Amino acid sequence: MSVAIDWLAFLNVFVAALLGAVAIVLFYALGLRMLVRSGRVPVVTPAEFTDAITVLSEKEIKKAAKQAAKAARKNPLTEAQKTLAFVAAVGCFVLCGAAVISGILIIVIGH
Repeated sequence: MSVAIDWLAFLNVFVAALLGAVAIVLFYALGLRMLVRSGRVPVVTPAEFTDAITVLSEKEIKKAAKQAAKAARKNPLTEAQKTLAFVAAVGCFVLCGAAVISGILIIVIGH
């Protein structure tokens, strides 16, 4: 009994997975960058876990939010440029989500 491996198909799947992963990471990173450029710095308060390595206090959370607000005020862009950066960020996140959804649909549907 012999097992034949279609190496060309294997290479196609490998390249598609690699390009898909690079595209998702690229769009997500670019979306975050544009979100920061638009003056909307994402400040995420950490969840408190009993086994957490670092738990921020309320004072540290307020300090981070204050620094984000200060950075947003120092933004040299005009309001139109900030709006354009925000639209670009949303577009990047939409492309990232579309890539993930299309990958799931390809797996589920099979073509």
